[in-house]
Amino acid sequence: MDTRERLIESTRELLWERGYVGTSPKAIQQRSGAGQGSMYHHFHGKPDLALAAITRSAGELRERARTAFEGPGTVAERIAAYLRRERDALKGCPVGRLTQDPDAMADPELRRPIEETFAWLTGALAGLIAQGRADGELHPALDPAATAAALVAAVQGGYVLARAAGSPDVYAQAVEGALALVLLQPKENR
Repeated sequence: MDTRERLIESTRELLWERGYVGTSPKAIQQRSGAGQGSMYHHFHGKPDLALAAITRSAGELRERARTAFEGPGTVAERIAAYLRRERDALKGCPVGRLTQDPDAMADPELRRPIEETFAWLTGALAGLIAQGRADGELHPALDPAATAAALVAAVQGGYVLARAAGSPDVYAQAVEGALALVLLQPKENR
C-alpha cells in the first residue's frame, strides 16, 4: 500500500474511532507511518485528507448496501440481507458516527458525502419498498419514503443502543424489530 493509501486508510480508522475533532494530523501520521511532508505532499491539509477518507467510507457503505439490494431473493429477503449483514455494532457506522461530530457537520464539504450517502441509501430502500408493494409482497399501506427513513434510522439507532448497552445483541434486536414491522401483512394476506 502506498503512502497516499496508508494516509487515507489511517484517517478512516481514526475518524471512525475518534471523530473529526479527535483526529489530529499527528495521529494520522503516527498511524500511517507517513511523515508530515508526505501528508502535505498528497493532501492540502486535514480537511482534504478527511474528505478523501469520508468519501471512501461512504462509497464502501453504498457498495455493501447495493450488494444486498441487488442480490438474489424477494424484496423482503434483500431488505433483510441488508439489515442483517455482519456489522461491528459496538463500533458503529463509520459514516453515521460522523453526524455526531459538530466540526464535520459544520463543514459543507465534509458533510456532503455523508448527506449524499444517507439520501442514496434512503432512496434505494424506498425503491425496493415500492417494488415490494407493487408486487404485493409488502403491505400496500407502507409509505416507501417514510419506511425507508425508518429503516435507516433503525440501523443507525441500533448502533447507538448497542454502544450504550455494550452489547451487539441490542443492535440485532433493533433491526429485527424494524424488519418485523415492514413485513407485517394484513390479516387477509396471511
